[in-house]
Amino acid sequence: MSLVSGLKDFSAAVSSRDSEPPLEMTQFFFLKQIFNFCLLLGLLSAFAPTLAQTQQYVLVNRAPGAGWNQSNPDSFKREDFEAIKAATGDRETQRVRGGISFIFSYLHSDSEVLKNSLRRFLHRAQETDTPVLIVLDGENWWSARPDLWNWWDKSKPGFNPDNRFNVEWTGWSPNDAVKIAWRNWGRQIRVLPPPNLMSRRYRAACHQQQAQLIPIILDWARQLPAQQKGLFIGIKLGWESSIGVNAWHYPNGNALLDKPENGDPQTGLNTDILPSRGAQTIGYAAVKTARIRTQGAVTEADLSAVVQRHLADLCRHAAKLGVPREKLWTHVGGWKKEELLYGAALNPYSCPGWSFYHHAGNPKEDSAVQNALKKTDAPFWAAVEWLYLGPRETVSWQRALGNTLADTRCRFVCIYNWESIRNSEPILTAIRQITAQP
Repeated sequence: MSLVSGLKDFSAAVSSRDSEPPLEMTQFFFLKQIFNFCLLLGLLSAFAPTLAQTQQYVLVNRAPGAGWNQSNPDSFKREDFEAIKAATGDRETQRVRGGISFIFSYLHSDSEVLKNSLRRFLHRAQETDTPVLIVLDGENWWSARPDLWNWWDKSKPGFNPDNRFNVEWTGWSPNDAVKIAWRNWGRQIRVLPPPNLMSRRYRAACHQQQAQLIPIILDWARQLPAQQKGLFIGIKLGWESSIGVNAWHYPNGNALLDKPENGDPQTGLNTDILPSRGAQTIGYAAVKTARIRTQGAVTEADLSAVVQRHLADLCRHAAKLGVPREKLWTHVGGWKKEELLYGAALNPYSCPGWSFYHHAGNPKEDSAVQNALKKTDAPFWAAVEWLYLGPRETVSWQRALGNTLADTRCRFVCIYNWESIRNSEPILTAIRQITAQP
């Protein structure tokens, strides 16, 4: 029985004492005043924000393969969790807690091994009392599924000419399917062709992996004791979801596949040029599959619509599996001011998340994010990928983190990556100062 309902029952009992000897008038009014005061306290406690509702986090993302390897469950060591916990100053009673984010690319490893790694990660989190965000990626790395992408090499596993419908195209025909793409996360590298986000087989593969991994996460969260419920920050779907950014295609790029990598173009992207980003425009496969258009030039709006549908579908599926909205996050980038892609983070099943680099010092200056926030009824949002590019000084970092968390709807800021800050004592001091605040 709640305090409020209990007090109401008590009030009814006091009011129905007709059959009992009357109380002395002063005693009655004294009791009534006590009751009214207690009732007020009960109502205030019922509607006051709880710690769980106001909890915020400063997370650090561990770069995949840099110590932890999703293909090796034994790589998730307790001492790594303890080291990060100590570095961030995390304690259970804090309003702003430290924590860890890790990315599981579910099309990039053997499924059973991946599940074991996820279980080990969650076990270590509970064992060390470390809040965690679980990122499920099916976009950037998918080497374990050549049965989806290998449409050109008969000598390699998974070959099927029809797989060209599961990858992106440079035109409206499947004959325009790409074999190779490029990415720059510190340096330019070759990567597999990006998936056609609207491909039926690709979407089924994502759903299948979600159906295997999300129940593991939810079962773990349910068994957490009351004092550890805050360890489950949530699940993030998408990893700077976009088309032609984290896997772009150079003009006539397929011809480079069998040539030495050192001869590849090095022009990279001009992210302000839309929709090509200064490279070869891709996205035709997804736009056509989604029946948005089948002729003419692909537009920025077309590509944004595809990404929005992609994330909404993933989040809808996760919601059906039981993930509540306040525990589900999206992630899009946004490289040009006010580009339409920012809005792709919004859907009715999740909370939106964006990358912050240029505006990491103060997200209020990111007008595209602020405009998107006006359009959503989500209870929270998050800086799901964040790195302050200013001076690596305690005062500057503390100010940037404080500005990001100043909006209490911002559930967390996730620093990319732990490996880039772990040896910077001024930055770690700033994090500890933020988490030490009452």
